[in-house]
Amino acid sequence: MTTIPSKKKPFLGAALFAATLSLPFSHAAFAEAAPEKSIIAFKYLNYQDWQPEQDRVGVNAYSVMATVPIAGKWSISTGYVYDSVSGASPSYHSTILSGASTHDRRQAVDLGITRYFSKGSLTVGGSYSEESDYVSRSFSVQGSIMTDDKNTTVTLGGSYTSDTINPNNEIVENESKKTWAGLVGLTRVVSKNDLVQFNLGYSSGEGYYDDPYKWEDFRPRTRNNTTVMARWNHHFDVSDGTSHLSYRYYHDSWGIAAHTFALEYVQPVKGGWTFIPSFRYYTQTAADFYIPFDPAMPDYPIPDPMPEFMSFDQRLSAFGAITLGIKVEKEIARDWLLDIKFDYYMQRAEWCMTGGGDPGVEPFNFRSIQVGISKKF
Repeated sequence: MTTIPSKKKPFLGAALFAATLSLPFSHAAFAEAAPEKSIIAFKYLNYQDWQPEQDRVGVNAYSVMATVPIAGKWSISTGYVYDSVSGASPSYHSTILSGASTHDRRQAVDLGITRYFSKGSLTVGGSYSEESDYVSRSFSVQGSIMTDDKNTTVTLGGSYTSDTINPNNEIVENESKKTWAGLVGLTRVVSKNDLVQFNLGYSSGEGYYDDPYKWEDFRPRTRNNTTVMARWNHHFDVSDGTSHLSYRYYHDSWGIAAHTFALEYVQPVKGGWTFIPSFRYYTQTAADFYIPFDPAMPDYPIPDPMPEFMSFDQRLSAFGAITLGIKVEKEIARDWLLDIKFDYYMQRAEWCMTGGGDPGVEPFNFRSIQVGISKKF
């Protein structure tokens, strides 16, 4: 059997982009008012994943982020990230690797402009990401409005993303993918120590979803999904700490249903230190067209008859995953903040909450280390 060189998927870069551009001073509260000071931050992230006896993907990402208030009613935020990726992922399931080493570099930039009003705000933004075989452009708008007592905020948002795909193996040329997404949210201060939030999101996409670097990977050209998320933040007066509890439900037209439970605790201590441990559990069902591992045909698992849509990608299988994390922040001088974050991810087929995990998929793990420094001025 001839395998196709395997390469990272764009979603990995998107996830790292979001992580490296997360705002510093995480213990500060979000407000519907222009920031009083400018912020500039630099972050470095190192990522490595692995499976038993398999070399996998490694990433080094560098990012710079800045937010500048203007005239007390506006702010401009921008970010730039550069990452380099090396390694290989399985051509199918987790048993057959391409044997080819992949190296790629990606650059991404985003820009957002926010106008603040007495009872709300409006943000318009855009982003651009480019690598050797994938270009992504995105535009977004989000507005929020508060009630007179400023205890309730309603948020509406939408985005449009256009991707162009030109795989290095030239399986396809100038393929595209377009995605429309919308969000409605409600945030409510229910007491002096409690804040709750509910979000409903919907996304509709069409275009090229196949993984061109995986063997016999044929996916539908449309993908629609719905997400429901609930959050509860509670502040403890005795310890001056704050817990962040959240739940997210996801369902898409490919048949994947996922649940995410997350808990984070923010604890400031004397000397300008803040400790933020976190726990996250994720579980999903398999896509309708996912082909599970067949021990009777480990080297040639094509079903007969061959279906219209099929994929051996283990990311579309049923599984459960746990992420343990710890973040430490230290105010090293006036308006200077240093932060270090460590995450360890463990994925197992048998941890799927609803059962039905593919026993042919090997355990998967990754760890990430992020170091950042930021300055307010």
